[in-house]
Amino acid sequence: MRTPLVLLVASAALAAPLAADAQQPRYLNPRDVQEATRQHAEVVEEFGGAETGPRASYVEGVGRRIASYSGTANAGQVYHFTTLNSAVENAFAVPGGYVYLTRQLMSIMNDESELAFVVGHETGHIAANHAQARKSAANSSAIWGVLGQILGTVVGGDAFGGLISQTAQQFSKSRLLSFTRDQEYQADVLGIRYMTAAGYDPNGGATMLTQISRSTALEARMQGDRNRSTPEWASTHPLSENRAAQASQLARQSGRTGGLRNRDVFLGQIQGMIVDDDPAQGVIDGRIFTHPDLRLSFAVPTGYLMQNSTRAVSIQGSGGQAQFSGGRYDGRIEDYINRVIQQLTGGRTQLALGPIQRTTVNGIPAAYVVGRANTSSGGVDVSVFAYQWDANTIYHFVALTRAGQGLAPFGTMVDSLRRISTAEAAAIRPRVINVVTVARGDTIQSLSNRMAYRDFQVDRFLALNGLAANSPLVPGQRVKLVVYGTRRA
Repeated sequence: MRTPLVLLVASAALAAPLAADAQQPRYLNPRDVQEATRQHAEVVEEFGGAETGPRASYVEGVGRRIASYSGTANAGQVYHFTTLNSAVENAFAVPGGYVYLTRQLMSIMNDESELAFVVGHETGHIAANHAQARKSAANSSAIWGVLGQILGTVVGGDAFGGLISQTAQQFSKSRLLSFTRDQEYQADVLGIRYMTAAGYDPNGGATMLTQISRSTALEARMQGDRNRSTPEWASTHPLSENRAAQASQLARQSGRTGGLRNRDVFLGQIQGMIVDDDPAQGVIDGRIFTHPDLRLSFAVPTGYLMQNSTRAVSIQGSGGQAQFSGGRYDGRIEDYINRVIQQLTGGRTQLALGPIQRTTVNGIPAAYVVGRANTSSGGVDVSVFAYQWDANTIYHFVALTRAGQGLAPFGTMVDSLRRISTAEAAAIRPRVINVVTVARGDTIQSLSNRMAYRDFQVDRFLALNGLAANSPLVPGQRVKLVVYGTRRA
């Protein structure tokens, strides 16, 4: 949540015919291009904003170089590569020539050939027209997120423009559907083919897939302590243990030995890059969400998970699901709550509402209401708890619980919202990549001790750098650390 908001792999894949194999240049569908161009700005906003400056230009340059070997007409003009300011490791492509990857995914790369593979893989999905073979959008609920799914069943479908952007809803249903295993393998084949033609070491595909696999495994180990859920849009690339092995086989079959890795150039580009949460969007630390710019903090109940985005923070657990958002509003807090209810229902479904009640939370004027929605599977309580932050700013939680429970499962959460001090806000610093040169006497343990984490320091260091526990460190070798940086003005 960044700023206040106005209320609102089978072996057959190797032999399968690929669209990009055609000798004649292939043109992207003009309708896809038009739609992707129209949605681009809102997609970028939905997923954390775009990186700018030299690093963004660097990624764009590598992407265009790779795309020029895709067999697509006017590839240099029709493909676009955007680096998203997101703490989720992922990359995705949409028909119409738009490829997106996150800074978090870049953080686990170790050289330019791995970047070339990622953008080549995503370009392959577009060039091979995989979108046309995907399952019906009606079966997908990607970016909608957990709250949208439940609300959709409770109060009437696509009616939540104030909580989840219409672009995100449409984009999730039409674009971010999971590819089939064969399509993923085909995209790997194409990505390696493109990067090899561009002069890169084809082994970058296998090392990149291994990096993703290791990072995913480590994330799963840490998940119990982090109170953080992975958004569904980050699940568009299911990994198979066979993909890295296939990539190695493809590299051998390419006949190329060696090729561009450009490790030093790549490491220079990611020096100082933010990893994990960007404080400008708020940070999750265990059960606590803190936004230093908005000067607020709250804690979720034990066992609940959070998911942060530019527009809202979603919370889920065994007792219910909730979402925190809000922003500028000139008017009474009761009118605000009624407007939230109106946006939830879209004016098409009625909630049986109780009275709006006033209260105070940590010195903040607040009000709340609990309503009941009857569904085919039984009743659901829908609650809105709003806070008058200042004269023209209101924040709120929307909570969904089993009928009769009301706000009880989230009682500690709604009571925990508080203002943070200037000192608390200043203490929140971003984590950034720091590329260091191994000195004589450095060990895996000594370097790991410099990582800006309280736990899993050695495991994080090894995964970040693609090292094994017994990997030798050589003086002069360059490795990545994650350290605390300074807040951007």
